[in-house]
Amino acid sequence: MTIRKLFIANRAEIASRIVRTARRLGIATVVPWHARDRHGPALAEADATVELHGEPPVSAWLDGPALIAAAREAGCDAIHPGYGFLSENAGFARAVADAGLVFVGPPAKAIELMGDKITARRFAQRCGVPVTPSADEADDPAGFAGRARAIGFPLLVKGAAGGGGKGMQIVRDAAALPQAIATARAESERYFGDGRLLAERFVERPRHIEIQVFGDALGNVVHLGERECSIQRRFQKLVEETPAPTLSPELRERICAAAVTLAREAGYVNAGTVECIVAPDGAFYFLEMNTRLQVEHPVTEMVTGLDLVEWQLRIADGEPLPLAQHEVRWHGAAIECRILAEDADAGFVPDTGEVRLLNAPQGPGVRFDCGVTPGARVTADFDSMLAKLVVHGADRALAISRMRQALSELAMLGVTVNADYLSRVIGHPAFAEGATDTGFLERHRDALRPRAWTDAERRALVAVAARVVRTPHADTPAEPWASMGAWRN
Repeated sequence: MTIRKLFIANRAEIASRIVRTARRLGIATVVPWHARDRHGPALAEADATVELHGEPPVSAWLDGPALIAAAREAGCDAIHPGYGFLSENAGFARAVADAGLVFVGPPAKAIELMGDKITARRFAQRCGVPVTPSADEADDPAGFAGRARAIGFPLLVKGAAGGGGKGMQIVRDAAALPQAIATARAESERYFGDGRLLAERFVERPRHIEIQVFGDALGNVVHLGERECSIQRRFQKLVEETPAPTLSPELRERICAAAVTLAREAGYVNAGTVECIVAPDGAFYFLEMNTRLQVEHPVTEMVTGLDLVEWQLRIADGEPLPLAQHEVRWHGAAIECRILAEDADAGFVPDTGEVRLLNAPQGPGVRFDCGVTPGARVTADFDSMLAKLVVHGADRALAISRMRQALSELAMLGVTVNADYLSRVIGHPAFAEGATDTGFLERHRDALRPRAWTDAERRALVAVAARVVRTPHADTPAEPWASMGAWRN
């Protein structure tokens, strides 16, 4: 491999994830950091670090020229953008190449075509892939609102660039459209530096299905299967899994074939994800293509046994795809839960603070990709996702069981996380049956609330806790302070 030193233009969990694969391949790594974000495993794992500057802190990861300059000064020959930030910015990809560095992702022209929701939808239509009725600002910004109203309601208004649920608004009547447009534009400009918008017919109770694709510079394209991402809150995915439950083999084949066609016709290179919505009647529609590595890529890795970051690096280095389509194998089922710094039982209020203690789940089929360590300070400067908990099992039932166990073992003190809420989601009978769609969390809102403790239960718990603290264990050595109880040690 000719890539010898890699600059990771990202932070937290994904930076650590990329470092691990790079180290295994013998590639040195450089990870940036900001004064307000100086803790995390990636900084300890990398071969070198470099400080970035900017206010607000997120702007440091959106300053393409500064990132490229830092990479060159550090002697790097490649840049991996991770996900989010500049990962789908065609200008950044082009600037990286112009600076003589390897961009670990698709070429700028592919990002311009498929990473932009407007051009991607038009391209999908030309390829014969179904899309929902839509309107965009590309040709006539002044008439956008009128053309959006003409589609009919409900509508989904979203940014033409970026993803991750940012800059998306559901609009159910004309009166709410102006505010939705303003909000979507503001969020898109904040997170992606691009305020252009797209409006499309909103399909009620859809399933969100995405296909992982890879292409190489020789024109080869494969898919690595689908992922179900329907458990969402405000368009932000919380739970992802593969294979998608209740998706028929025939529909799976059609969606995967459409994804490969899109990637091949686009001359796509490196990792990408084709996202679709599947209506209750089984019809599917192209949603968008994410021209980067996805947050939920570990579930695909768990069922295929492949390292997707390794594939990215090898393809960026000019190698062909490691496997042909007929060589890809899938085994069992995998589920991922996003661990967020928020109090789900208090209206999903984001939480901040210092991580005092972290107990990571362990066991067969369990993977914990974490972006914080004890001592790290969680602030409101960045996205609230702190970690990803991923499990694998021989079948979906075992994967669900392992996820519930792993969530019960996860402990993080100092910052409130959503582990208990996720456990209730995973444990809901409808989830076990695969009866999921993007409205799942709202529809089962009452059932997903925590059970209230009775006064009798509270008294019993206090009594048990007091007895445990006062009473030494039978195998405790008879030491002078033993009667003082557990607090002493």
